[in-house]
Amino acid sequence: MMNPRVASIQPEANYRLRILFTNGEQGVYDCSHLLDFGVFRELRDPEYFRRAAVAYGTVAWPHEQDICPDTLYEEAIRGPISVVSPDGAPISRQIRSR
Repeated sequence: MMNPRVASIQPEANYRLRILFTNGEQGVYDCSHLLDFGVFRELRDPEYFRRAAVAYGTVAWPHEQDICPDTLYEEAIRGPISVVSPDGAPISRQIRSR
């Protein structure tokens, strides 16, 4: 079974992305560990980091840096989360253990 894809993102301080996945789950992905790695060095610029956008079910930046959507889903910091119902109403629940 395929993991959910990215539906929306909100760049936050300290190189974190708040992510809403297509199944309604939300998480926070910390990008700071990527900043010393090749093409991701450009993300050190906070203005450039904030230019993150959803593209093809994942997060991407203007110069074609992107992160695997499976990695985002599996590694996003989660715990108690809010899930959004199809009508947009928030629903709270715990994520099952993996």
